Amino acid sequence: MVKNENVKNGIVFPLGDRNDAYAQYFVGQSYLKGLVNDPAVNVGVSNVTFEPGCRNNWHIHHDGYQILLVTGGEGW
Repeated sequence: MVKNENVKNGIVFPLGDRNDAYAQYFVGQSYLKGLVNDPAVNVGVSNVTFEPGCRNNWHIHHDGYQILLVTGGEGW
């Protein structure tokens, strides 16, 4: 299991800021860090970090694609 200290320090990518803009899609606290700031890239590339116990609500991305790259943690 991932320790809180690992989450605070970032496992692979930086932790980012509190993900308050998308809080309605989460139960618990998540953090968001944009990774690519290039208008030529036509897909958002961000790191989303879940605090232990946080989960994501079902939702849809109307304006594009989503690629999930899981780098750590546990789920079901």
